[in-house]
Amino acid sequence: MSTVLLVEDELPMLEILSSYLQKDGFHVVTAETGREALELAAAIQPDCLILDLMLPDLGGEEVCTEIRKHSRVPILMLTAKSGEADRVHGLEIGADDYLVKPFSPREVVARVRAILRRAGDYQALTDLVEIGDLSISMRDRRIRKKGKVLDVTPNEYRLLTTLIRYPGRNWSREELVTEVLGYDFDGFDRTIDSHIKNLRQKIEDDPRKPVYVKTVYGFGYRFDYPGAR
Repeated sequence: MSTVLLVEDELPMLEILSSYLQKDGFHVVTAETGREALELAAAIQPDCLILDLMLPDLGGEEVCTEIRKHSRVPILMLTAKSGEADRVHGLEIGADDYLVKPFSPREVVARVRAILRRAGDYQALTDLVEIGDLSISMRDRRIRKKGKVLDVTPNEYRLLTTLIRYPGRNWSREELVTEVLGYDFDGFDRTIDSHIKNLRQKIEDDPRKPVYVKTVYGFGYRFDYPGAR
């Protein structure tokens, strides 16, 4: 049974979402403040975190940023902010998915299942992949370059592991958005570009002349390191 930490300060919403998740077979632990969320996340190490952005003490973005310093737990953000810039920012600070109010409880459950399924797909990869001076450990979800652990976000980790599963394949931006972020709507091409840029800064010796993640001009990206196929 997967454990979901549900962080929501609106009691009716908390009760409804908790009920739907429990009916779908999840063990649900709830929190109504950001500080309580941080304490519970450290104590129980949930399989997924549902995080409302508008909390009475610490903001959800602050909670997300703090959790990402020591945990790669999948995070689904809930918010009333519908602007593209808000969504992009939420994903860039470490959220795995983003749901704008109003939404149906069933959609929340479906998003949680999708997040956990994607996380399981990456765990099913070979435990250790070594390519060039990179080492990707699927067991502890770490990327190392020349033996040094890189500080990558969960989305950067999933982006790289998605690309290395199919070396030489040309991925469109839309495919990577759906595969890595779980989104399927307009306006997120630049999110993938941002993640690629940040990832290159960490894994490439010279991000302007990448040897791992190549640009497919006018289309998207591919992983094409010699000997990786």
